[in-house]
Amino acid sequence: MSERKDLELIAELVPAGSRVLDLGCGNGELLAWLQQHKGCSGYGIEIADSNVQGSVQHGINVIQLNLEEGLALFDDRSFDVVLQIGTLQHLRNTESMLKETARVGRIGIVAFPNFAHWPNRLHVLTGLMPVTRALPYQWYDTPNIRVSTFADFEVLAGKCGLAVTDRFGLQRGRVVRRWPNLRASMAVFKFEQR
Repeated sequence: MSERKDLELIAELVPAGSRVLDLGCGNGELLAWLQQHKGCSGYGIEIADSNVQGSVQHGINVIQLNLEEGLALFDDRSFDVVLQIGTLQHLRNTESMLKETARVGRIGIVAFPNFAHWPNRLHVLTGLMPVTRALPYQWYDTPNIRVSTFADFEVLAGKCGLAVTDRFGLQRGRVVRRWPNLRASMAVFKFEQR
């Protein structure tokens, strides 16, 4: 059950008692875990009806909202932590969402599939787009708008005026700090505004 372990490893980055905004919260599992185990509070943002219902069943305060429209309903520094776990690759306007994340929260945490993971590179060398646990769709039916790597995110973070305070990869429920761009299927970044 590495997905559950991955969520717990990401949750370790969130200080106890934080006020959290989870962008693209899915069924609310991560925010529910943070509430139960770390005394956090906050809101989930989700667009899919079934995930909104799942979040409510997990006891999460959830707002149905299209993230492409921004976070104008929240004031600056409304939250201690803003999470984007598996969300960035689905957004068209990634740069503005990262800036909004930094505006609304003191700390931002993002996680996304790392396209530079070595099995993905092998797939591309054979002429095919990869289909993996982190990228489970064929190229023609994927909900992902884009793919990215550790290096891509670091460039974008600099362009958005963000200071990366921690970065690591996740691979099958384990943290990868040595050569994460090559050895990890998921990239995780913690950042704040400069």
